Amino acid sequence: MRGVFVTGTDTGVGKTFVACTLARGLREAGIDVGVMKPVETGVPEAGPEDARALRAAAGVDDPLELVCPLQYRLPAAPEAAARAESRVASLDPILNAFERLARRHAFMLVEGAGGLLVPFDGRTTMADLARRLGLPVLVVARASLGTINHTRLTLEACASRGLPVAGVVVSHAGGALSEADEANLAGLRSWLGARLLGEIGPGSRPETVDPGRAGLGALLARIGVGEGAR
Repeated sequence: MRGVFVTGTDTGVGKTFVACTLARGLREAGIDVGVMKPVETGVPEAGPEDARALRAAAGVDDPLELVCPLQYRLPAAPEAAARAESRVASLDPILNAFERLARRHAFMLVEGAGGLLVPFDGRTTMADLARRLGLPVLVVARASLGTINHTRLTLEACASRGLPVAGVVVSHAGGALSEADEANLAGLRSWLGARLLGEIGPGSRPETVDPGRAGLGALLARIGVGEGAR
């Protein structure tokens, strides 16, 4: 299955922003893309906001229960959010939904919850979910101070678990950077080299930003998908 699993170095780093930008770019490139937010927490009465945004960006009408099979009210890690509702999280609904969507679409873009090692339940993490889905990992890293450590730890976690990495996209979700932030980020860019696929500056909107800024071209080249794949 062609696709990518989007994770972050932290919460609030801009995973949904990057995932929506890529989903729109894939659609505009003529690629039949399906999207998933397998588990979403902090879900309001109106429903899962990230999953709805992904579905709109991809321009698909897949049922929301397939796009987001598990939804919890508490804005916490899936394990904690499920426990707060006296529910037991299971990968089965996610795997079943993924299989159904993968039959409909040529490419699957899946956005995880939080970072790579966020617990899904007492035994599994987002890394385990990415492995079960068989997708390479795209890491979204924040631009501000601390990103070097967080990014390196995330990439080491992928390597130790045998997870293929599609690359890294830097997100300026926190706004403008200080001089120290800029110097720090320059070091990360240099260390990443070709693994840095894209960078989205502050103040951008996912519906207007050039998908190339989110690394669309480099991503497609790395995972062997050309324009017009259907």
